[in-house]
Amino acid sequence: MTDVKTILVGTVGQGILRSGDGGETWGRIGIGAGLHSDALVRTLLNTPTSPEIVFAGTDKGLYRSGNAGKTWQPVDSSLNSYNVWALAADPGDPNLMFAGTGTPTPAALFRSSDAGKTWEKRPMEVAEECPNVGVPRVTGIAVDPVTRRDIWVGLEVDGLRHSSDGGDTWESINGAIPNPDVHNVAVAGGPPKTVVVVVNNDVYTSSDDGANWDRLGIKEVFPYTYPRGIMVQPGQPNTIFVTIGDSTPGRVGAVMRSKDTGKTWESLPLPVEPNTAMWVVNMQPADPQVVFAGSRYGYMYRSEDGGDSWTKLWREFSEISSVLWVPE
Repeated sequence: MTDVKTILVGTVGQGILRSGDGGETWGRIGIGAGLHSDALVRTLLNTPTSPEIVFAGTDKGLYRSGNAGKTWQPVDSSLNSYNVWALAADPGDPNLMFAGTGTPTPAALFRSSDAGKTWEKRPMEVAEECPNVGVPRVTGIAVDPVTRRDIWVGLEVDGLRHSSDGGDTWESINGAIPNPDVHNVAVAGGPPKTVVVVVNNDVYTSSDDGANWDRLGIKEVFPYTYPRGIMVQPGQPNTIFVTIGDSTPGRVGAVMRSKDTGKTWESLPLPVEPNTAMWVVNMQPADPQVVFAGSRYGYMYRSEDGGDSWTKLWREFSEISSVLWVPE
């Protein structure tokens, strides 16, 4: 069993909560550690090659920590004036990173080729306004682990985008997936390699790089019908986790797992019923059996056996946006 020490929880309005002792005690990262007060942290990202280097997407651009989240520095870049909602890194080249922005600032896609030091905006067209949320936002970015020039971007509420040249040019997939309210996207290496797109009332999969899409039919398969988070288990390219709830913020939720790239699913046994929709899920390549999953309004769960069994952390948080643990 991995001795997990450092856990980071990103929140909307309470910055980052950090534990350095496996969840026994927690401290809020504030201005004394370099993060602005009451930060809206939308996403957290690290990479397998340098897990102690963590990036945080916030309402005031991008922040970077070089010491597993103890202290932070703003990244002075073209992202400064944007609200950063999503981050992703190329699994084969962690120097290549992508950032997605949005509400209340314009939705856009940025790329870095120097491990997040500098960023350039890519020519991805996005609507200025859309239903339900007004200004859209990037809610998911996935780099294909097999053909890494393929990049997938989900937008709430402006559909799906795809680039086959590493982000130089983009095409819209709107229409093939009729619901433009995209909550997340992932690519499972398989076989078969499968692109998985989570919309606000269903899940769509494609095993031919988006030429054709299959609708899961969530009402017949999942206990609830509002899916949100997604992650492919590191080292298990057929295993996919999806977080769901009854609505947003909802009153209840669950964590779903598929071991056959989305063909069949099981609801995992959480020890305490969630207080809202389950929102986020995260695993690390250092030990993919350690899984963290959080509800939208503050419940956090931990599994040591790849999701077969769970415990609930004693600490309850404000609105959770993201979670990760940092290998020692």
